[in-house]
Amino acid sequence: MSALTIYPDDQPQSGEQYTDFTAIQKKLANIGVQFERWTSGYELATDADQATVLNAYADSIERLKQQYHFQSVDMIKLNPDHPDKAVFRQKFLAEHIHEDFEVRFFVEGRGLFCLHVDDKVYLVLCEQGDLISVPADTKHWFDMGENPKFTCIRLFTTPDGWVANFTGSEIAKTFSNFDQYLAQLS
Repeated sequence: MSALTIYPDDQPQSGEQYTDFTAIQKKLANIGVQFERWTSGYELATDADQATVLNAYADSIERLKQQYHFQSVDMIKLNPDHPDKAVFRQKFLAEHIHEDFEVRFFVEGRGLFCLHVDDKVYLVLCEQGDLISVPADTKHWFDMGENPKFTCIRLFTTPDGWVANFTGSEIAKTFSNFDQYLAQLS
C-alpha cells in the first residue's frame, strides 16, 4: 500500500496520513510531484535482467522520454544480501537536491521518499507499480531500510545520471526512517 504523511517540518510527530492513491496523487501534484501507477504488459521473473524489465515498461518509458527528453534510463536493484547495502543506504539518507529532476519507478519492493518543501515534510512510501518524480532543486532524502528489497527504473535528462548537492541539514535525522514508518503504518 502506498502512503503519504505530511508533517510541519518542525513537528515530526504530528503528521496527516493518506493511503488512498488518488488523494496521495493530488496532494503531491500540489507541490509539483508526479505520482503515477504503472503496470507491465506481462509477468516478470524475480531474476529478470535490466533489458527484460525495461522492455516490459517500454511504452510508459517512451512516453516519459518524449515528454521530458530523458537521455538515459537504467535499473537499480538492491536485496537484503547485497554486500554494500549499508553504504548505498547512507548515500541517500542525507537531505540533498539535484539540478535535474529525479524519476523513479518501483518495479518491485518499496522505498521511502522524503520531500522537504517550504515548511512541510512529505514522507511518501512508494511500492511496486509506483512512479514518483521529484522536481529539480527539491530538498529530499530517500530511505530503503536496513534490509532493502527493491528494483527501480531510473530516468535522467542528463548523461551524468544521479548527481546530488547535499544541503548540510540534519532534518532527515528528526523524521521516521523507512523501518519506523512501516511500523507506524501497521
